Amino acid sequence: MPSSQRQGSLPDIAIVTGLKSGDQGAMAELYDRYSSVVYAVALRVLGDTGSAEDVLQEVFLQLWRNPSAFDAARGSLGSWLAVITRNRAIDSLRKRRPETDIEDVLLSVSPDLAGEAELARVSQKVRGVMGAMTPVQRSALEMAYWEGMSHSEIAHKTGEPLGTIKTRIRAGLMMLRKTFQT
Repeated sequence: MPSSQRQGSLPDIAIVTGLKSGDQGAMAELYDRYSSVVYAVALRVLGDTGSAEDVLQEVFLQLWRNPSAFDAARGSLGSWLAVITRNRAIDSLRKRRPETDIEDVLLSVSPDLAGEAELARVSQKVRGVMGAMTPVQRSALEMAYWEGMSHSEIAHKTGEPLGTIKTRIRAGLMMLRKTFQT
């Protein structure tokens, strides 16, 4: 390992060792070095500065209370702090109350008569056009749009060529479009 990398990782190990002995200076050094990373991760997950600051405090307090939780053999201190922060931030999201209480939600129960009348008119038009189609064309459209089948599935189910199914569906859609354009 190059000496520049060893020098970068040794101080982290030395800081953690200092934390284990209760050295407040080591904690200050650690905070100065990694607080911006911890805060950035928390802010990205939470989207709220106040909550991100709370997570920042919790992460460093956890490290102060239990510095032996960090295992240098498993990775760098910065990466470990980022993972701990992300997990804490997700926990914080799960604990949040919904933005609105259910009692505050107003439901509109007034009937939309105009919308219902328009829907009935459109449905009647669609039924009329579908009734004028050949049974095989109507069946292909129904399988595609009411049963959610793909063109290939329809072709397989009916035993018809894929091109025939596509033509029937396209012609049926053109009939519907022509009805609603006038």
